[in-house]
Amino acid sequence: MALHDPPRSGAGIQSGVPLYSDLGLDDALAMVDENALDRDESVDPMALLAYYRRLLPFRSLYTWLNQDLAITRSFTHREFAFTLQNEAYLRYQSFSSWDEWKREVCRLNPSRFEIGPIYSAKPKDRKTLQKTSFRPLERELVFDIDMTDYDEIRTCCSDKSICSRCWKLIAAAVEVLDMVLREDFGFKHILWVYSGRRGIHCWVSDPEARSLNDEARKALVGWTEVIRGSANQAKKVSLGSATPGTQRTLHPSLRRALGNDILGNSGPRGADSPSRGILQKAFYEIILCDQDVFRDSQRWETLLALLPTNDSENVTKLQSRWSASSRTSVAKWNDVLEVASKSPERLRTTWIAALEDIVLQYTYPRIDAEVSKRQNHLLKSPFVVHPSTGRVCVPLDVEQIRDFDPHSSAPTVAQLLRELNRHEAQASSEASPSHKGEWEKTSLKPFVERFDRATAQILREARDAKRST
Repeated sequence: MALHDPPRSGAGIQSGVPLYSDLGLDDALAMVDENALDRDESVDPMALLAYYRRLLPFRSLYTWLNQDLAITRSFTHREFAFTLQNEAYLRYQSFSSWDEWKREVCRLNPSRFEIGPIYSAKPKDRKTLQKTSFRPLERELVFDIDMTDYDEIRTCCSDKSICSRCWKLIAAAVEVLDMVLREDFGFKHILWVYSGRRGIHCWVSDPEARSLNDEARKALVGWTEVIRGSANQAKKVSLGSATPGTQRTLHPSLRRALGNDILGNSGPRGADSPSRGILQKAFYEIILCDQDVFRDSQRWETLLALLPTNDSENVTKLQSRWSASSRTSVAKWNDVLEVASKSPERLRTTWIAALEDIVLQYTYPRIDAEVSKRQNHLLKSPFVVHPSTGRVCVPLDVEQIRDFDPHSSAPTVAQLLRELNRHEAQASSEASPSHKGEWEKTSLKPFVERFDRATAQILREARDAKRST
């Protein structure tokens, strides 16, 4: 996933790592290990080199980062970092053009590379400058959502595993965070990128977002960070209790995501209620029905611990009922709603506040806050290959994320190379093919086209801004 403080900053390349600058393309393809292509747990270096040479859309990535057709300091002063095949780590790399960048990637054949901020000078020249004159100036606002942060919730997988069922938790988080960024902060240029394994990254490219300093980023993260506390802490949402007899007031952003009338939206009939927000729907469909989170005793004991402490009598009755017989999570939640609905008027608002906090705790986006707080943070580039799975980190539309399957929807290096080879075999009677960007011949095509459409919107807005000045 994302990198925080790389352990080997500035490591050299003279450490037994082969350089690939003199290796011909046909030689590289000939050296691809066909058996390695069939393994998900690793990526054959020769297959990766062929991917860099022929398929990775360097020109599209350059235009996205540069935000202009003519080259600007948004690219030339940008930091890139490479993780080499022997895990040596090279930071503060910078380039004068996209083809120079591509040549260096093909020369070093890194297992992955990350993108950093735009500095006051070219990162490769930093050693010739005074420390005070070399500082980050801009950087996209980035977010990282990792499936492992949902381990205490999901029941289908754990640790590094992920499936289409628990991916729904990521999809719900994306839908909420995307809405927050667009409606509460007014950002438009938001790119979601599958991490290649068990998470998703968000890149916000609006000029206002890129220019945010560290303090502003911390404040923005504080706005979006609702889940707090360690895995051993039962209650992770504390938005204030309601005054007896008076419903508490939530921020409009949270109220929009949560919806209203939590007591009246129980069961499948309430699924399409206009008063039920994204998170209430996700709680019923994912937490209760699909994951059945409160089926086992340890997890429903946690649920009981989140209920109002000033109504211990009813909480004890629920505990006795659930201990006496096996009940689904839907049935248990309906038991809770029934108790809350029949509670005395003076306790009703306390129950409602507790239930809303529970829905938020189990469904609100769980972000890695440290990724977003600093300008100089490095994040894996779109379209690189995850070294453990072989899957390409592809951009996704928000509307498509819910149906995305992390095991089958993102192409692998093996898949793409086979598609390219099949295409060339079918066209063998034609003239020799060009090797300048051949992703359009593979299943990578719709992802690059989606990425280019997002970049075109950025360029159009930048051009309009120049005309208006």
